[in-house]
Amino acid sequence: MAARSPQKKARPVKQESGPLRRASTRKSIQRTSVPENDVSSAAEASEAEAQVSKRAPKLDQKKRTTPRKAPSKRRREETPEEHTDDDDTADDPKEYDSDALDDDSDDLRDLRGTKTKSKKASSSPRKRRRTKVSSDDPELAEGQEIIGKVVEAPKTGHVPAGQISGNTLNFLRDLKKPECNDRQWFKLHEPVYRAAEKEWKAFVESFTDLLAEVDAQVPHLPPNDVVHRIYRDIRFSNDKTPYKTGFSASFSRSGRKGIFAGYHIAVIPGGESLIAAGSWCPGKNELAAIRANILRNPNRLRQVISEPEFVEWFGAAERPPDGERSNIFGMEDELKVAPKGIDKNHKDIDLLKCRSFAVVHRFLDTEVLDPEFKNKLADVARVMMPFVHCLNDMMTLPPDDNDGDEDQAEQGSGHGSE
Repeated sequence: MAARSPQKKARPVKQESGPLRRASTRKSIQRTSVPENDVSSAAEASEAEAQVSKRAPKLDQKKRTTPRKAPSKRRREETPEEHTDDDDTADDPKEYDSDALDDDSDDLRDLRGTKTKSKKASSSPRKRRRTKVSSDDPELAEGQEIIGKVVEAPKTGHVPAGQISGNTLNFLRDLKKPECNDRQWFKLHEPVYRAAEKEWKAFVESFTDLLAEVDAQVPHLPPNDVVHRIYRDIRFSNDKTPYKTGFSASFSRSGRKGIFAGYHIAVIPGGESLIAAGSWCPGKNELAAIRANILRNPNRLRQVISEPEFVEWFGAAERPPDGERSNIFGMEDELKVAPKGIDKNHKDIDLLKCRSFAVVHRFLDTEVLDPEFKNKLADVARVMMPFVHCLNDMMTLPPDDNDGDEDQAEQGSGHGSE
């Protein structure tokens, strides 16, 4: 009986006294962690640790992977005794660690400014490679190389506005050479090209004034609306030559673009400069309208291309032998057989086989350099003007309109006789 009574009493005491024991243990730890009589010794120990850590070598600080938080100003003011005059690093060259980066001192400003300038001064290798340096410069920066010397525009040989100079023909003559017709050569000769382009635009502007007097249907547009680019479209061409070998411009009711027949001039050295007129490969609807008007009545077109002055400039109005070209016949895109739905023995089959309706006259280089060259072009355009107007009427007017007008005229004359 005496042995069971303590066991029954011990169970409730163990369950109720568990939290009390932990609380008492916690209190005892708090009471005994910093005894009152050891406060001075603990302060001395912390101060000694601070002195040792301060005098540790710089290598130990660099090996740290976790950045140490910079001490606040308040703490530095409260503990001035940490900065001693007998520091070993006082005589060493000035060094900056992670703690010093928060100090906004003049030395740090100079250091940051130096880094920023060095970043701006450096350039990417790609930009350095593209830097062009004249061959006269004896020193090259790092990463630079000489890719060629830029050729300046000619200082002599200039002509008044409205004329073509030998400088322009010389540039185009060089551009016809395969070794020169590439982008690097063109880039080095860009000043020469710009001077020639400016001269060509001035010539086109002067010629536009004369052409507008010859053909009132041609509007007076600025050169940029009629001049063609010298850059070729090589996306769908087997010939990957990047540049054309001549300057050109087109004039019509809508400038260099549109469905209308018009005039075309080009300056190409080697006796290939030309003036042309008509419609080159008209669209499906325009070509169908021209052929419909030819089937109805080809007399107007035949009369225009058979005028003596027209034949004098562009040749006889008849099909030439194979491999030759005359008047509007013999074009490269001319059909070999009759168009679909047309009898091959049709009396106007020569006109119906034409895919383009155009005439061309070429000039020698000496004629191009003549100060009166633009006036000669205007004289030829005067001969071309009836041909251009005839094609524009055939493309834009349906073939039944004229027939209706003739029927109305006959009906009016019949009523008058009654």
